[in-house]
Amino acid sequence: MINRQSTTATRLGIVMRADPERPEEAGGVLNPVAVRGPDGALHIFPRLVDAKGSSRVGHACVRFDEAGTPVGVERLGMALEPREPYELRPQTGDGGCEDPRITYVEPLRCYIMAYCAFGPERARVALARSDDLESWERLGLVDFEPRQDPFYRVHFDNYYNKDGVHFPAPVIAPDGQQALALLHRPTYDRTSKPAGVEDPRRAIWISYCPLSEALLDPRALCRMHQHQVLIQPEFAWEAQYIGGGTPPIRTAEGWLLLYHGVQYQQVPPGDGRKPLRYSTSVPILQPGAPEEQEGSLVGAVFPTGLDDRGNGQIDLYYGVADARIGVARLELPALLLA
Repeated sequence: MINRQSTTATRLGIVMRADPERPEEAGGVLNPVAVRGPDGALHIFPRLVDAKGSSRVGHACVRFDEAGTPVGVERLGMALEPREPYELRPQTGDGGCEDPRITYVEPLRCYIMAYCAFGPERARVALARSDDLESWERLGLVDFEPRQDPFYRVHFDNYYNKDGVHFPAPVIAPDGQQALALLHRPTYDRTSKPAGVEDPRRAIWISYCPLSEALLDPRALCRMHQHQVLIQPEFAWEAQYIGGGTPPIRTAEGWLLLYHGVQYQQVPPGDGRKPLRYSTSVPILQPGAPEEQEGSLVGAVFPTGLDDRGNGQIDLYYGVADARIGVARLELPALLLA
């Protein structure tokens, strides 16, 4: 975990706002992935929300000024539009494909997108793959096996689940095998929490797919095993719950993950916004700029994309109050760079 004293975050500004001429953006643009493509360009994949609340995954490239500061985007179209039964909610007209995270998974030599498929029953983690970031093949919903976990005595597929994101390289699973790991956030409460879990608040979990199976067929990533709690809420700014953020990146001290914490914040009477305040870890970034207070949330910085600029500089792309996209530059402490 990085503390505020050793890490600085400088806001670089808003890089994407909803285009009023585009109906698919009427409800906002938010929570983008940021990933370098084979062409070296920085691609972002924002969640686009229409007036009915239905979401799709857009595709854009970031524009930089002469100093290397991100200043805007060039829209390139759509990456995913809701079409599968598990992405559609025909009775209400909302749902769709939400909050993507994309990782270049090194042993598979392809990009894997984990996204929230908000279908007829609940939100679940779904996957898609691409070789070039231009065309995407759906792999399907993630099935958390076995049907009833012998330790936690629950069926994880029955939980509302979001914030899925993969590690880029193999890790060692609890059984000692090399595996590809998925972070995710199943939602439960005091009456539905897994056996042996004392804290009913949402936490970050980790699950594994054997590397040998994924090398034979990437669809094996849709079958995850050996589920464990990884991070639980601890601090005041995590009082409501925590959730995953950016894809993990490797450092000299291990894997670096920027995640978000949520606390309750009172809203004025008659204010229809959600009374939740989203921050990044410890926190190194918290709502403060005016546009981070103006949206469907009282205040939110929701980290979902990283661009490693080298020499300890990382650009963090984040959703701003569930309405627009901002970017901040982080200076990592020297101990992570040794």
